[in-house]
Amino acid sequence: MVQSPPQSITLDKFLKLPETKPASEYINGQIIQKPMPQGKHSAIQTEFSTTINSILKPRRIARAFSELRFTYPSGSRSSVYGGRSTVPDVSVLTWTRIPRDQNGEIANTFLLAPDWTIEILSPEQSQTKVTKNILHCLKHGTQMGWLIDPEEQTVFVHLPMQSLEVFDEPKQILPVPSFANELTLSVEFIFSWLLE
Repeated sequence: MVQSPPQSITLDKFLKLPETKPASEYINGQIIQKPMPQGKHSAIQTEFSTTINSILKPRRIARAFSELRFTYPSGSRSSVYGGRSTVPDVSVLTWTRIPRDQNGEIANTFLLAPDWTIEILSPEQSQTKVTKNILHCLKHGTQMGWLIDPEEQTVFVHLPMQSLEVFDEPKQILPVPSFANELTLSVEFIFSWLLE
């Protein structure tokens, strides 16, 4: 049986669809559902957000969010299927960049790139697709992107206009964005969350 190619949809139509669980992302006219997080993924995601928020949030430096949608409208009018709407596993925004509504509360819609994007690779997830999302964020103002691979106990660090850095030695200290320089995170510390 021959499969027909997936139908394209506009970003506006995608954003009007009901949310799915796990989340679906919009990439160049296509809807791609993220895999359901498994144990290792969930443990790292939860601990990472908690660690960042326990150190940076009380001082109103930055705040971590889990599974928050970031939408990037198309910069070109020539493509009706342009733009992206992605859901990083953990995203961090500096305090002054957190969108607020008219009441001063956190807004529901985030039409900007996070300052720091963290993705945690699931066993059945494409590393290429996740890396493309990180690179897209970097092109739109993200200061740093991490791809954490629990199976390989490796952290890939992406910076704008710089070479990829790979951290896989337990004692290596991981680079963080300048606003988060109070965090000292080693490879060993990140993966110790899987033993707790």
